[in-house]
Amino acid sequence: MKKAIVLVLLALSVTSCTQTEKGAGIGAVSGAIIGGAITGDVRGAAVGAAIGGVSGAVIGHVTEQPGQCYYRDRYGRRYIDDCPR
Repeated sequence: MKKAIVLVLLALSVTSCTQTEKGAGIGAVSGAIIGGAITGDVRGAAVGAAIGGVSGAVIGHVTEQPGQCYYRDRYGRRYIDDCPR
């Protein structure tokens, strides 16, 4: 029951956030759960939360720009351009 209450409160807390913020939050929580489950300690959960938060923020940021995709050129630089149709 406590887990259900925590999940409902978490869902309500991100309802007014941007896609980037939602992605970062969901990624951080998922990363913390996965990191903690794999390593069995707090350090693994913290590392998982950091990696998940950054990844989720990047994915959320991309969804804020419909029709735009991230690309890398041959030198490794990232740029945004129209997605292929």
